[in-house]
Amino acid sequence: MSSQNEFRKAQQAEGPAAILAIGTATPPNRVLQSTFADYYFRVTKTDGLKELKKKFERICDKSMIKTRYMYLTEEILKEKPNICAYMAPSLNERQDIALVDVPKLGEEAATKAIKEWGQPKSKITHLVFSTSSGVDMPGVDYQLTRLLGLDASVKRFVLYQQGCSAGGSALRLAKDLAENNKGARVLVVCSEITAVTFRGPNEAHIDNLIGQGLFGDGAAALILGSDPLLDVEKPLFELISVAQTIVPDSENAINVNLREAGLIFHLREDVPRLISKNIENSLIEAFEPLGISNWNSLFWAMHPGGPAILDQVEQKLALQPDKLRASRQMLSEYGNMWGASVLFILDELRNYSATSGLNTTGEGQKWGVLFGFGPGLTVEKVVLRSVSI
Repeated sequence: MSSQNEFRKAQQAEGPAAILAIGTATPPNRVLQSTFADYYFRVTKTDGLKELKKKFERICDKSMIKTRYMYLTEEILKEKPNICAYMAPSLNERQDIALVDVPKLGEEAATKAIKEWGQPKSKITHLVFSTSSGVDMPGVDYQLTRLLGLDASVKRFVLYQQGCSAGGSALRLAKDLAENNKGARVLVVCSEITAVTFRGPNEAHIDNLIGQGLFGDGAAALILGSDPLLDVEKPLFELISVAQTIVPDSENAINVNLREAGLIFHLREDVPRLISKNIENSLIEAFEPLGISNWNSLFWAMHPGGPAILDQVEQKLALQPDKLRASRQMLSEYGNMWGASVLFILDELRNYSATSGLNTTGEGQKWGVLFGFGPGLTVEKVVLRSVSI
Protein backbone atom coordinates (compact mmCIF):
# COMPACT_ATOMS: atom_id res chain seq x y z
CA MET A 1 0.00 0.00 0.00
CA SER A 2 2.80 2.41 0.86
CA SER A 3 4.47 1.84 -2.51
CA GLN A 4 1.13 2.53 -4.24
CA ASN A 5 0.74 5.79 -2.33
CA GLU A 6 4.29 6.77 -3.17
CA PHE A 7 3.62 6.04 -6.84
CA ARG A 8 0.51 8.23 -6.82
CA LYS A 9 2.32 11.04 -4.99
CA ALA A 10 5.13 10.92 -7.53
CA GLN A 11 2.57 11.60 -10.28
CA GLN A 12 1.44 14.85 -8.65
CA ALA A 13 3.04 18.27 -8.94
CA GLU A 14 4.36 20.00 -5.86
CA GLY A 15 3.17 23.57 -6.42
CA PRO A 16 -0.02 25.23 -7.68
CA ALA A 17 -0.81 25.56 -11.35
CA ALA A 18 0.44 28.78 -12.91
CA ILE A 19 -0.27 30.64 -16.13
CA LEU A 20 3.00 30.71 -18.07
CA ALA A 21 1.97 32.58 -21.25
CA ILE A 22 -1.05 34.29 -22.82
CA GLY A 23 -2.00 34.94 -26.45
CA THR A 24 -5.08 36.63 -27.94
CA ALA A 25 -6.55 37.00 -31.43
CA THR A 26 -9.49 38.67 -33.19
CA PRO A 27 -10.78 38.62 -36.77
CA PRO A 28 -9.58 41.53 -38.96
CA ASN A 29 -13.10 42.96 -39.43
CA ARG A 30 -13.33 45.84 -36.92
CA VAL A 31 -16.81 47.20 -36.17
CA LEU A 32 -17.50 50.67 -34.75
CA GLN A 33 -20.27 50.68 -32.16
CA SER A 34 -21.25 54.26 -33.06
CA THR A 35 -22.38 53.14 -36.53
CA PHE A 36 -23.40 49.57 -35.78
CA ALA A 37 -27.15 50.24 -35.47
CA ASP A 38 -27.29 51.65 -39.01
CA TYR A 39 -25.20 48.75 -40.30
CA TYR A 40 -27.25 46.11 -38.47
CA PHE A 41 -30.65 47.30 -39.67
CA ARG A 42 -29.32 47.78 -43.21
CA VAL A 43 -27.77 44.31 -43.62
CA THR A 44 -30.83 42.63 -42.09
CA LYS A 45 -33.11 44.69 -44.38
CA THR A 46 -35.22 45.91 -41.43
CA ASP A 47 -34.77 49.69 -41.76
CA GLY A 48 -38.55 50.03 -41.76
CA LEU A 49 -38.68 49.14 -38.04
CA LYS A 50 -38.01 52.74 -37.00
CA GLU A 51 -38.94 52.51 -33.30
CA LEU A 52 -37.05 49.25 -32.84
CA LYS A 53 -34.01 50.79 -34.47
CA LYS A 54 -34.15 53.72 -32.05
CA LYS A 55 -34.31 51.25 -29.16
CA PHE A 56 -31.28 49.43 -30.54
CA GLU A 57 -29.39 52.71 -30.90
CA ARG A 58 -30.00 53.34 -27.18
CA ILE A 59 -28.76 49.82 -26.35
CA CYS A 60 -25.57 50.46 -28.32
CA ASP A 61 -25.08 53.89 -26.75
CA LYS A 62 -25.41 52.51 -23.21
CA SER A 63 -23.19 49.48 -23.86
CA MET A 64 -19.93 51.40 -23.16
CA ILE A 65 -18.48 49.58 -26.18
CA LYS A 66 -16.46 51.51 -28.76
CA THR A 67 -15.28 48.72 -31.04
CA ARG A 68 -15.81 45.01 -31.64
CA TYR A 69 -14.38 42.44 -34.05
CA MET A 70 -16.55 40.11 -36.11
CA TYR A 71 -15.85 37.40 -38.63
CA LEU A 72 -19.12 38.18 -40.43
CA THR A 73 -18.82 40.94 -43.02
CA GLU A 74 -21.49 42.57 -45.17
CA GLU A 75 -20.23 40.56 -48.14
CA ILE A 76 -20.61 37.25 -46.30
CA LEU A 77 -24.09 38.21 -45.09
CA LYS A 78 -25.19 39.08 -48.63
CA GLU A 79 -24.15 35.59 -49.71
CA LYS A 80 -25.96 33.98 -46.74
CA PRO A 81 -29.18 35.99 -46.25
CA ASN A 82 -30.79 33.40 -43.97
CA ILE A 83 -28.27 34.36 -41.26
CA CYS A 84 -29.68 37.90 -41.40
CA ALA A 85 -33.27 36.75 -40.88
CA TYR A 86 -34.67 36.54 -37.38
CA MET A 87 -35.61 32.86 -37.42
CA ALA A 88 -34.86 31.35 -40.85
CA PRO A 89 -33.28 27.87 -40.99
CA SER A 90 -29.54 28.62 -41.15
CA LEU A 91 -27.80 26.18 -38.84
CA ASN A 92 -25.93 24.49 -41.69
CA GLU A 93 -24.48 27.79 -42.90
CA ARG A 94 -23.53 28.83 -39.39
CA GLN A 95 -21.91 25.47 -38.71
CA ASP A 96 -19.92 25.66 -41.95
CA ILE A 97 -18.45 28.97 -40.78
CA ALA A 98 -17.84 28.02 -37.15
CA LEU A 99 -16.23 24.66 -37.80
CA VAL A 100 -13.52 26.30 -39.91
CA ASP A 101 -13.02 29.69 -38.29
CA VAL A 102 -13.32 28.86 -34.58
CA PRO A 103 -10.25 26.56 -34.61
CA LYS A 104 -8.40 28.94 -36.98
CA LEU A 105 -8.91 31.85 -34.57
CA GLY A 106 -7.89 29.58 -31.71
CA GLU A 107 -4.76 28.62 -33.64
CA GLU A 108 -3.75 32.27 -33.99
CA ALA A 109 -4.10 32.89 -30.23
CA ALA A 110 -2.38 29.61 -29.33
CA THR A 111 0.56 30.33 -31.65
CA LYS A 112 1.16 33.62 -29.83
CA ALA A 113 0.97 31.94 -26.41
CA ILE A 114 3.37 29.18 -27.46
CA LYS A 115 5.83 31.73 -28.85
CA GLU A 116 5.79 33.67 -25.56
CA TRP A 117 6.19 30.45 -23.58
CA GLY A 118 9.30 29.71 -25.59
CA GLN A 119 9.18 25.93 -25.33
CA PRO A 120 8.72 23.29 -28.08
CA LYS A 121 5.13 22.35 -28.91
CA SER A 122 6.09 18.75 -28.17
CA LYS A 123 6.10 19.63 -24.47
CA ILE A 124 2.34 20.35 -24.51
CA THR A 125 0.75 17.33 -22.83
CA HIS A 126 -2.91 18.40 -22.60
CA LEU A 127 -5.31 20.57 -24.61
CA VAL A 128 -8.47 22.16 -23.20
CA PHE A 129 -10.58 23.85 -25.91
CA SER A 130 -13.76 25.71 -24.99
CA THR A 131 -16.32 27.12 -27.41
CA SER A 132 -20.05 27.64 -27.79
CA SER A 133 -19.64 28.18 -31.53
CA GLY A 134 -20.29 25.04 -33.54
CA VAL A 135 -20.50 21.34 -32.71
CA ASP A 136 -19.06 18.48 -34.76
CA MET A 137 -17.12 15.21 -34.42
CA PRO A 138 -14.18 15.12 -34.42
CA GLY A 139 -14.36 18.46 -32.67
CA VAL A 140 -12.46 21.72 -32.49
CA ASP A 141 -9.90 20.13 -30.17
CA TYR A 142 -8.97 17.66 -32.93
CA GLN A 143 -8.92 20.40 -35.58
CA LEU A 144 -6.64 22.59 -33.47
CA THR A 145 -4.30 19.68 -32.78
CA ARG A 146 -3.91 19.23 -36.54
CA LEU A 147 -3.55 22.96 -37.25
CA LEU A 148 -0.83 23.44 -34.63
CA GLY A 149 0.94 20.18 -35.36
CA LEU A 150 0.68 19.00 -31.76
CA ASP A 151 1.76 15.50 -30.83
CA ALA A 152 -0.90 12.91 -31.73
CA SER A 153 -0.82 11.66 -28.13
CA VAL A 154 -1.78 15.02 -26.58
CA LYS A 155 -4.68 14.50 -24.14
CA ARG A 156 -7.63 16.52 -25.46
CA PHE A 157 -10.67 17.91 -23.66
CA VAL A 158 -13.40 20.00 -25.27
CA LEU A 159 -15.94 22.13 -23.38
CA TYR A 160 -18.99 23.00 -25.43
CA GLN A 161 -21.84 25.42 -24.64
CA GLN A 162 -20.43 26.99 -21.47
CA GLY A 163 -21.19 30.51 -22.68
CA CYS A 164 -19.66 33.40 -20.74
CA SER A 165 -18.44 31.19 -17.89
CA ALA A 166 -16.25 29.14 -20.25
CA GLY A 167 -12.97 30.88 -19.43
CA GLY A 168 -13.34 30.01 -15.76
CA SER A 169 -14.48 26.46 -16.57
CA ALA A 170 -11.43 25.87 -18.76
CA LEU A 171 -9.07 27.19 -16.07
CA ARG A 172 -10.72 24.97 -13.45
CA LEU A 173 -10.16 21.86 -15.55
CA ALA A 174 -6.64 22.90 -16.55
CA LYS A 175 -5.65 23.47 -12.91
CA ASP A 176 -6.65 19.91 -12.00
CA LEU A 177 -4.77 18.50 -14.98
CA ALA A 178 -1.59 20.45 -14.25
CA GLU A 179 -1.49 19.70 -10.54
CA ASN A 180 -2.32 15.99 -10.83
CA ASN A 181 0.04 15.18 -13.72
CA LYS A 182 3.62 16.01 -12.81
CA GLY A 183 5.36 17.91 -15.59
CA ALA A 184 2.12 18.54 -17.51
CA ARG A 185 1.84 21.61 -19.70
CA VAL A 186 -1.74 22.42 -20.61
CA LEU A 187 -2.75 24.53 -23.60
CA VAL A 188 -6.06 26.26 -22.85
CA VAL A 189 -7.98 27.85 -25.74
CA CYS A 190 -11.30 29.74 -25.71
CA SER A 191 -12.54 30.76 -29.16
CA GLU A 192 -15.89 32.34 -30.04
CA ILE A 193 -17.45 33.91 -33.14
CA THR A 194 -20.86 35.56 -33.37
CA ALA A 195 -21.76 33.79 -36.62
CA VAL A 196 -23.76 31.35 -34.47
CA THR A 197 -25.86 34.07 -32.76
CA PHE A 198 -26.16 36.85 -35.35
CA ARG A 199 -29.71 37.36 -36.60
CA GLY A 200 -32.12 40.13 -37.51
CA PRO A 201 -34.30 42.01 -35.00
CA ASN A 202 -37.72 41.03 -33.71
CA GLU A 203 -40.02 43.36 -31.79
CA ALA A 204 -41.01 40.64 -29.30
CA HIS A 205 -37.46 39.50 -28.54
CA ILE A 206 -35.54 42.39 -27.01
CA ASP A 207 -33.00 39.97 -25.48
CA ASN A 208 -31.81 39.31 -29.03
CA LEU A 209 -31.16 43.02 -29.56
CA ILE A 210 -29.13 43.18 -26.34
CA GLY A 211 -26.98 40.31 -27.55
CA GLN A 212 -26.49 41.89 -30.99
CA GLY A 213 -25.32 45.06 -29.25
CA LEU A 214 -22.83 43.33 -26.94
CA PHE A 215 -21.20 40.25 -28.47
CA GLY A 216 -17.88 40.24 -30.30
CA ASP A 217 -15.52 37.62 -31.73
CA GLY A 218 -12.23 36.67 -30.11
CA ALA A 219 -9.94 33.87 -29.00
CA ALA A 220 -7.51 33.63 -26.11
CA ALA A 221 -4.98 30.94 -25.25
CA LEU A 222 -2.89 30.15 -22.18
CA ILE A 223 -0.07 27.78 -21.33
CA LEU A 224 -0.57 26.47 -17.82
CA GLY A 225 1.59 24.23 -15.66
CA SER A 226 2.84 23.57 -12.14
CA ASP A 227 6.42 23.77 -10.86
CA PRO A 228 7.65 26.09 -13.64
CA LEU A 229 11.24 25.80 -14.78
CA LEU A 230 12.28 29.32 -13.86
CA ASP A 231 15.30 29.37 -16.14
CA VAL A 232 13.07 28.93 -19.22
CA GLU A 233 9.49 29.66 -18.04
CA LYS A 234 8.05 32.82 -16.48
CA PRO A 235 4.89 32.38 -14.37
CA LEU A 236 2.34 35.21 -14.55
CA PHE A 237 -0.46 34.18 -12.20
CA GLU A 238 -0.84 31.21 -9.84
CA LEU A 239 -4.25 29.53 -9.58
CA ILE A 240 -4.75 29.00 -5.84
CA SER A 241 -8.34 27.73 -5.77
CA VAL A 242 -11.28 27.26 -8.13
CA ALA A 243 -15.01 26.88 -7.58
CA GLN A 244 -18.26 26.67 -9.51
CA THR A 245 -21.74 27.40 -8.20
CA ILE A 246 -25.29 28.07 -9.38
CA VAL A 247 -26.79 31.37 -8.24
CA PRO A 248 -29.97 30.88 -6.15
CA ASP A 249 -33.30 31.73 -7.82
CA SER A 250 -31.62 32.11 -11.21
CA GLU A 251 -33.45 29.50 -13.27
CA ASN A 252 -33.83 30.73 -16.88
CA ALA A 253 -31.77 33.85 -16.08
CA ILE A 254 -29.54 33.12 -19.08
CA ASN A 255 -30.64 30.54 -21.64
CA VAL A 256 -29.10 29.91 -25.06
CA ASN A 257 -30.98 27.36 -27.16
CA LEU A 258 -29.67 25.60 -30.27
CA ARG A 259 -32.31 25.57 -33.01
CA GLU A 260 -32.45 25.36 -36.81
CA ALA A 261 -31.91 29.13 -36.82
CA GLY A 262 -28.71 28.88 -34.75
CA LEU A 263 -28.19 29.80 -31.09
CA ILE A 264 -31.12 31.75 -29.66
CA PHE A 265 -30.25 34.03 -26.73
CA HIS A 266 -32.63 34.70 -23.79
CA LEU A 267 -31.74 36.95 -20.88
CA ARG A 268 -33.70 37.92 -17.78
CA GLU A 269 -33.60 41.62 -16.88
CA ASP A 270 -32.50 40.92 -13.31
CA VAL A 271 -29.20 39.19 -14.15
CA PRO A 272 -27.08 42.13 -12.89
CA ARG A 273 -29.05 42.17 -9.63
CA LEU A 274 -28.70 38.40 -9.15
CA ILE A 275 -24.95 38.57 -9.64
CA SER A 276 -24.38 41.58 -7.41
CA LYS A 277 -26.66 40.18 -4.68
CA ASN A 278 -24.70 36.93 -4.41
CA ILE A 279 -21.13 37.96 -5.19
CA GLU A 280 -20.03 38.90 -1.68
CA ASN A 281 -20.91 35.48 -0.26
CA SER A 282 -18.82 33.95 -3.02
CA LEU A 283 -15.89 36.20 -2.12
CA ILE A 284 -16.17 35.36 1.58
CA GLU A 285 -16.09 31.62 0.84
CA ALA A 286 -12.95 32.04 -1.26
CA PHE A 287 -10.95 34.55 0.77
CA GLU A 288 -11.93 34.01 4.42
CA PRO A 289 -9.44 31.09 4.68
CA LEU A 290 -6.74 33.51 3.50
CA GLY A 291 -7.69 36.16 6.05
CA ILE A 292 -8.79 38.63 3.36
CA SER A 293 -11.98 40.68 3.67
CA ASN A 294 -11.02 43.93 1.93
CA TRP A 295 -12.20 43.53 -1.66
CA ASN A 296 -10.29 46.65 -2.71
CA SER A 297 -7.05 44.86 -1.80
CA LEU A 298 -7.62 42.44 -4.70
CA PHE A 299 -6.98 42.76 -8.41
CA TRP A 300 -10.05 41.88 -10.49
CA ALA A 301 -10.61 39.89 -13.69
CA MET A 302 -14.39 40.01 -13.90
CA HIS A 303 -16.31 38.96 -16.98
CA PRO A 304 -17.68 42.12 -18.66
CA GLY A 305 -21.13 40.77 -19.44
CA GLY A 306 -22.35 44.35 -19.79
CA PRO A 307 -22.00 47.71 -18.05
CA ALA A 308 -24.95 47.08 -15.70
CA ILE A 309 -23.24 44.01 -14.19
CA LEU A 310 -19.99 45.90 -13.64
CA ASP A 311 -21.80 48.94 -12.21
CA GLN A 312 -23.93 46.97 -9.76
CA VAL A 313 -21.05 44.80 -8.51
CA GLU A 314 -18.89 47.89 -8.06
CA GLN A 315 -21.66 49.56 -6.05
CA LYS A 316 -22.54 46.47 -3.99
CA LEU A 317 -18.93 45.88 -2.90
CA ALA A 318 -17.97 49.58 -2.65
CA LEU A 319 -15.11 48.96 -5.06
CA GLN A 320 -12.77 51.75 -6.03
CA PRO A 321 -13.28 52.84 -9.66
CA ASP A 322 -9.94 51.40 -10.78
CA LYS A 323 -10.71 47.87 -9.55
CA LEU A 324 -12.77 46.98 -12.64
CA ARG A 325 -10.64 49.07 -15.00
CA ALA A 326 -9.42 46.10 -17.04
CA SER A 327 -12.93 44.65 -17.39
CA ARG A 328 -14.33 47.98 -18.58
CA GLN A 329 -11.45 48.50 -21.00
CA MET A 330 -11.83 45.07 -22.59
CA LEU A 331 -15.59 45.62 -22.90
CA SER A 332 -14.94 48.97 -24.57
CA GLU A 333 -12.36 47.61 -27.02
CA TYR A 334 -13.77 44.16 -27.81
CA GLY A 335 -17.33 43.79 -26.50
CA ASN A 336 -18.46 40.63 -24.74
CA MET A 337 -16.45 37.72 -26.21
CA TRP A 338 -18.09 35.11 -23.98
CA GLY A 339 -15.53 32.83 -22.29
CA ALA A 340 -12.52 34.45 -23.96
CA SER A 341 -13.19 37.80 -22.25
CA VAL A 342 -11.70 36.98 -18.83
CA LEU A 343 -8.53 35.66 -20.49
CA PHE A 344 -8.19 38.92 -22.44
CA ILE A 345 -8.53 40.68 -19.08
CA LEU A 346 -5.68 38.65 -17.57
CA ASP A 347 -3.54 39.65 -20.55
CA GLU A 348 -4.47 43.30 -20.03
CA LEU A 349 -3.68 43.11 -16.30
CA ARG A 350 -0.17 41.80 -16.83
CA ASN A 351 0.56 44.19 -19.71
CA TYR A 352 -0.71 47.22 -17.78
CA SER A 353 1.32 46.20 -14.73
CA ALA A 354 4.51 45.86 -16.77
CA THR A 355 4.13 49.16 -18.63
CA SER A 356 3.13 51.06 -15.47
CA GLY A 357 6.19 49.99 -13.50
CA LEU A 358 4.20 48.04 -10.90
CA ASN A 359 5.82 45.30 -8.86
CA THR A 360 3.42 42.43 -9.66
CA THR A 361 1.37 41.18 -12.59
CA GLY A 362 -1.79 41.97 -10.58
CA GLU A 363 -1.59 45.76 -10.79
CA GLY A 364 0.56 45.88 -7.67
CA GLN A 365 -1.67 43.53 -5.65
CA LYS A 366 -0.72 40.04 -4.45
CA TRP A 367 -4.17 38.45 -4.48
CA GLY A 368 -6.87 38.60 -7.11
CA VAL A 369 -10.10 37.02 -8.29
CA LEU A 370 -11.46 35.95 -11.67
CA PHE A 371 -15.22 35.68 -12.13
CA GLY A 372 -17.10 34.21 -15.09
CA PHE A 373 -20.90 34.26 -15.36
CA GLY A 374 -22.71 31.94 -17.74
CA PRO A 375 -25.96 30.13 -18.50
CA GLY A 376 -27.54 28.62 -15.47
CA LEU A 377 -26.87 31.21 -13.90
CA THR A 378 -23.47 29.59 -13.33
CA VAL A 379 -20.58 31.36 -11.61
CA GLU A 380 -16.96 30.29 -12.09
CA LYS A 381 -14.50 31.68 -9.55
CA VAL A 382 -10.71 31.48 -9.53
CA VAL A 383 -8.50 32.81 -6.72
CA LEU A 384 -5.27 34.14 -8.24
CA ARG A 385 -1.90 35.08 -6.82
CA SER A 386 0.16 37.47 -8.91
CA VAL A 387 3.86 37.01 -9.55
CA SER A 388 6.58 39.60 -9.03
CA ILE A 389 7.70 41.38 -12.17
